[in-house]
Amino acid sequence: MAHRLARFYAALGHGLNGRSRLLLASLVLPLAASFLFPLWRIEMEAPQYPRGLQLDIYAHRLDGGNNGHDITEINNLNHYIGMHPLEESRIPELGWIPFAFGLLGLLVLRVAAVGTVRDLIDLSVLLIYITGFFFARFVLMLYSYGHDLDPTAAVTVAPFMPVIVGTKQIANFTTHSYPHVGTLLVGLFALGVLLITARRIMVDGRQVRI
Repeated sequence: MAHRLARFYAALGHGLNGRSRLLLASLVLPLAASFLFPLWRIEMEAPQYPRGLQLDIYAHRLDGGNNGHDITEINNLNHYIGMHPLEESRIPELGWIPFAFGLLGLLVLRVAAVGTVRDLIDLSVLLIYITGFFFARFVLMLYSYGHDLDPTAAVTVAPFMPVIVGTKQIANFTTHSYPHVGTLLVGLFALGVLLITARRIMVDGRQVRI
């Protein structure tokens, strides 16, 4: 057992081969491209809105359908039931995500240039933490919007959990929520890093070259 552990720890200090470094560096491209597309899209349908309402959540901003006018309409509806307005200033994650993604991109390039297997594992752990943290914050944000309601609002509704992924009926609105192209690109980046990490080492400590 001690011999196997020694082999494992020795493998952590090994450098990456050329193909691993090239693949890692190329993964920065989908991460950077994710800023160009929404991470998440929320759509609302109701009889009084035959064209529906749309909200796109980017890594750094909010955008609404109908040239941005849908956000105003959604906020007007939210006001009637006592929900907080959808404003970028109320969503600090829109300031943190670009910084976090930029940090991940720089770390990937560093590991691709001079990193070891240990650095690659550290990068994977950090990646899992950051993506998990921001998804948990997204869920918490939806929970807060649906539960922190103004009791003096014109229309009283029971606290509710907005849909995270899928479709949900809220009053006379059908709400759809799903990840968009930006999240798929981030997922491609994350999956690539994790696959390279998984193929670089094995549980017995032997080095694996791809």
